[in-house]
Amino acid sequence: MRRRELLAVTAVEAVGPYTLVRVERGSLEPGTPGQFFMLEAPGCLLPRPFSLCLAPRGELGFLVDQVGPGTAAIAALEPGHRIAVFGPLGRGFRLDVPRPVLVGGGIGVAPFPYLSEALERPPAILGFRSAHHAEAAELVPNAEVVIDPVLVTEAMPLDRDVLACGPEPMLEAVRGLAPSAQLAFEAPMACGYGACYGCVVPVDGKLVRLCVEGPVLCAS
Repeated sequence: MRRRELLAVTAVEAVGPYTLVRVERGSLEPGTPGQFFMLEAPGCLLPRPFSLCLAPRGELGFLVDQVGPGTAAIAALEPGHRIAVFGPLGRGFRLDVPRPVLVGGGIGVAPFPYLSEALERPPAILGFRSAHHAEAAELVPNAEVVIDPVLVTEAMPLDRDVLACGPEPMLEAVRGLAPSAQLAFEAPMACGYGACYGCVVPVDGKLVRLCVEGPVLCAS
């Protein structure tokens, strides 16, 4: 059940160019891997969506890529600061797959540590623009890393059940090779529960609200 709580930051860690922000769990449930939470950035009007990265006992962890003032404000939090967290929201990955492989690119690897634990540490193929960004792969067990210009689709096995998250061009390439894949899309969100239509994307000729019908969608 989704809830909103004001939670204390327990730790802030650098992971390559990213920031892992850990908060106390309170009474929030971690939900299904691939679901997301809305974090209210200090000094900003609108919250920001983050998939859950880690869910150790008593904590929730979010991997932050500083791309604007909101994400920069969240990354600048320190232990003891408090932040409002709302969730879990959306639809996550289906876990009833016999031979999973995780395929991700860049900050798209954020939900994979939690997902990997739920699936008992399947293989993962992770792509990054640089070795510095690839430090995030240390969070994901059994990860094979490829660095640009090599593409994750070049290393992706085609005989397994693909669960993917990353930039849209990567997801479209995965869709072309693995029509049964589960794809976690990324999009700006303002509310997280379908009211604002800010996360609408075209999928197969129709408009889809990722915060309600996704962010995880079937490739076909």
